[in-house]
Amino acid sequence: MAGETPRRSQWPLALSLLVALTGLVVLWFYNWRNGVLIFAGAVGLAGLLRATLTDPKAGLLHVRSRMFDITFLFLTATAIAVLGLIVPN
Repeated sequence: MAGETPRRSQWPLALSLLVALTGLVVLWFYNWRNGVLIFAGAVGLAGLLRATLTDPKAGLLHVRSRMFDITFLFLTATAIAVLGLIVPN
C-alpha cells in the first residue's frame, strides 16, 4: 500500500541475542569464562552483521551511523573478551 513504511528484518538482532543467551546459559551453569567469551562473540557478531548488512536489512542493529555502531560494538566485544580473560579465577 502507498505510504507504508518498509518492514525491517529483525533476524540479525535475533541471532545476536540467541548467541548472547547461549553465552549466559554457559556462564550460569557451566564455566563462567567460556560464557563470557561466547557473550563477547555475540557482541562481535552483532558488529560484523552491522558492518556487512545494509541499513534496512540490519534492522534494530541500526541505531546510529554505521561507523559508530560498528566501532561501539567491536570495542565493547573486545573489552568484554579482555576482561573475561584477565580476571583471575
